[in-house]
Amino acid sequence: MTFVLDCSVVLAWILPDESRQTVMTILERLESEDAVVPEVWPLEVANALLIARRRRRITEKDVARALEDLAALPIQVDQETHRQALQAALSLANKYRLSSYDAAYLELARRTRLPLATLDTKLRSACKAAGIELL
Repeated sequence: MTFVLDCSVVLAWILPDESRQTVMTILERLESEDAVVPEVWPLEVANALLIARRRRRITEKDVARALEDLAALPIQVDQETHRQALQAALSLANKYRLSSYDAAYLELARRTRLPLATLDTKLRSACKAAGIELL
């Protein structure tokens, strides 16, 4: 089964001080399942890696390894996010008091009827309120 993958889970894989067993289970799922992400995901991941590098949480070598590892995973970028952003995602962001970025994940999970993998507390709460399955 495919699932929606939030940036927070990816960062927990990459950043050594944030690793949790739950995210390792999700990573293992990618051995047999695909993940789908909104179009903002690559920029979110890149920005998080940039900030982690600037704060010296990871090295340049860690960034390169992370990018290589991520490129090898079966992660598909949804090509419809931009069509949904101005209405559906904005409406969800307003309704559940989320950032527009987080609302993009919620919108994608709702539209595709897929479960969402996230560590973000507000996004998890919004998913529960919207009836979206969580991993």
